[in-house]
Amino acid sequence: MCGFAGFLDLSGATPERETVVKAMAARLVHRGPDDDGIWVDDGAGLALGFRRLAILDLSPQGHQPMVSHDGRWVISFNGEIYNHAELRDRLGHRPWRGHSDTEILLEAVAKWGVEKAVAAFDGMFAFALWDRKNRILTLGRDRFGEKPLYWATVDGTLVFGSELKALAAFPGWTGALDRDALGLFLRLGWIPAPHTIYAAARKLEPGTLLTVKGGEITTSVYWSAAQRAQAMENSFEGSREDAVDQLDALLRRSVGLRMQADVPVGLFLSGGIDSSLTAALMRQLSDAPVHSFTIGFDQASLDESPHARAVADHLGTIHTEVRISDAEALGLVAALPRIYDEPFADAAALPTCLLAQVTRRDVTVALSGDGADELFGGYGIYRSIPRDWSKLAARPQALRQAEAKMCRLLAGPAEALAAAAGLLRKKRSHPGYRLGRNAEQLGAASLAALLGLHYTRWRGMPEPVLGAHQAETLFTRPTPPVGDAALATMLLDIQGYLPDDLCVKTDRATMAASLEARLPFLSAAIADFAWSLPTAIKIEGDIGKAVLRRLLYRHVPRALVDRPKMGFEVPVGRWLKGRLKDWADDLLSEDRLKRQGWLNASLVAGCWREHRSGAKNWQTEIWHALMFQAWLEELTPS
Repeated sequence: MCGFAGFLDLSGATPERETVVKAMAARLVHRGPDDDGIWVDDGAGLALGFRRLAILDLSPQGHQPMVSHDGRWVISFNGEIYNHAELRDRLGHRPWRGHSDTEILLEAVAKWGVEKAVAAFDGMFAFALWDRKNRILTLGRDRFGEKPLYWATVDGTLVFGSELKALAAFPGWTGALDRDALGLFLRLGWIPAPHTIYAAARKLEPGTLLTVKGGEITTSVYWSAAQRAQAMENSFEGSREDAVDQLDALLRRSVGLRMQADVPVGLFLSGGIDSSLTAALMRQLSDAPVHSFTIGFDQASLDESPHARAVADHLGTIHTEVRISDAEALGLVAALPRIYDEPFADAAALPTCLLAQVTRRDVTVALSGDGADELFGGYGIYRSIPRDWSKLAARPQALRQAEAKMCRLLAGPAEALAAAAGLLRKKRSHPGYRLGRNAEQLGAASLAALLGLHYTRWRGMPEPVLGAHQAETLFTRPTPPVGDAALATMLLDIQGYLPDDLCVKTDRATMAASLEARLPFLSAAIADFAWSLPTAIKIEGDIGKAVLRRLLYRHVPRALVDRPKMGFEVPVGRWLKGRLKDWADDLLSEDRLKRQGWLNASLVAGCWREHRSGAKNWQTEIWHALMFQAWLEELTPS
C-alpha cells in the first residue's frame, strides 16, 4: 500500500521536473512513510514520484519507481497483488531481485503485455506504467475500485496521482470547482466516478486502463462487473450446502492470500456476519495469534462493541476495544476535508478514521468485510427496490404519470394540514412527505433510477446547488442487463456505492493512519461465484447473506451473530443539536452562503433553521451541506 504521483509533459513546458514530482509525492507521505523515490525521463517529459508503506519485501529491493529486468518498463504502483507467488511460478526462472509483488507485476507485463497481465492479477491496485520503448503511458485501476487514481490535464500536461492533493501540487493547477459534481455530492453524499469536485480532474473508473500515446488519451475497460454477472447469472447448479462448501473454499483462499505480509496483520471486527466470518477463517489459517479491533460508542443503539467482544472471546482473538467519546469523534470533524480531499458525507468516516488510528498502534495491515453486502444481498434495498420496481413496471406509464401529477398536487395541501396538526416533526411519515416521495417514485423510468432515488437527498425540493445541472451517473444509464432485479440492484451498488463511497471511506481513513486495509470479499473469483448463485440462495425470505450465515454458523454459535443489521454510524443528529450547533450556525448562515455563491442560501439556511428548531428532521441533508462547507473552508479559509 503506497501512494504515487506524476505527470507526462509532451510540450516540454514543465521545468525542474524532479522538484515538481517530488513535491507532488510529498503530499502523499501518509500513504507511504517508509520510503520515497522519483524517476524522470526528461527526453519523454515523464516524471514519476512514489511514497512507500512497506508490506512485502521490506528491503530496498521493493523500492519504487521500479524498472523491469529488461529496462523497458517503469512503474509506480499502489496496492497489493495477492497471487504474486503463483504468478512468479508461471513466469518461470528469472534473476529475481527480491520477493516484492511490484517486481512480479512488472515482469508479468514484460512477458505477457499489459492487458493479459492485469487480467491475471488478484489484487487491489492502481498504477502508472511507462513503456520506454514505445513511449506509452498506461494508468490502471483494479476491478472493484479499492485503490484510487485521479488524473487531469493542466495546460496540455497529463497529471495523475493517488489523491487529489497530489494533483493540486502541480504548477498551474487552478482547482476550479465543478458545479454539476457538487450537485451530485449534495444529493448523494459522495461524488460518483468519473466526476470529481474539480472541473479539470477525473477519477479513473474501476476495471479501466487509460493510455497516452503520442498525446492521444484513450480508455479501455479490461473488466466489467455487469458483463461478468451477466455471463455467470444462475449458472450454479448445486444445493445450498454445496454453495456453502464452495464459498468456504473460495473465502478461505482469499483470506489466506490477504494475510500475506512481512508486517503484523489484524482485522476490523464489528461482530457482524462479514467480519466475524473473516475472523473465524483468519483464526483457523494463522499459526500466530489474531489481533482484532473494534470501537465502542456511549450510545447503545449505535454500539456494536459487546457483539464484537463476544465473537472475539469465542474465537480467541487478541481483542482491542476502544470506547470513543463524542469529544474525540468531534475533534476529527475538522480533519475530514484534509483526509478525503473532496467533500465526503458518509458519517461513518469518523469512526472508521478513529478505528484505523487505534488499529495502527499494533498492526500495519487490517482485513475488513467490505463488499459482502453488495455481493450476497445484505441490504434491505435488495428486497425492497426490486419489489417496488415490479409494481411500478406492471402499470402503464401514462397511468403512473397521471398518478404522479395528482400526488404533486396533493402534497402541498397535505403538508399544510400536517403543519396545522403539529406533525411536521415526523418528516418521514406525514402525508405531504409521503405524497412527494410517491410522485418521484412513480416518475422513475428504470430500476436504476429508482435506486438513485433511494440514495438521493433534498428530494422534492429546488436544486440545492446554484447553477448545477443533472450529471450522468449509473442511475441515469440503462439498468445492468441481467434478468434478476435483485442482482441488478446489487450490481449498481458494486459499480457505484461500493467504489465511490465505501472504498473511498476505507482507503482514505486507513491511509491517513498509514494502515493498509484488505478486503477479502472483493475477489474476482468470489464475485463470479456470488453472481452465479440464484437470488434464493443469497436471500431467503427476508434474510440477506443467507449463504454467508450458513457458513458462519459452522464457526460461531448463531446466538452470537443473529441480530438485526447495524450500520457503522455516529450520532450526527445529537451532535447537530449539541456540540456542533455553533459550528453549523457559522457555516450555514444565510449571509455566508450568499457570499460564497455555491449553495441555494435560502433553501439550505432555511432547512437548518427548521432542523435546529425541531420543526423538521433534515439531519442527513444538513450533514451533506456541512461537509461541503467544511471542505470549502479548508480550501479557502475566510
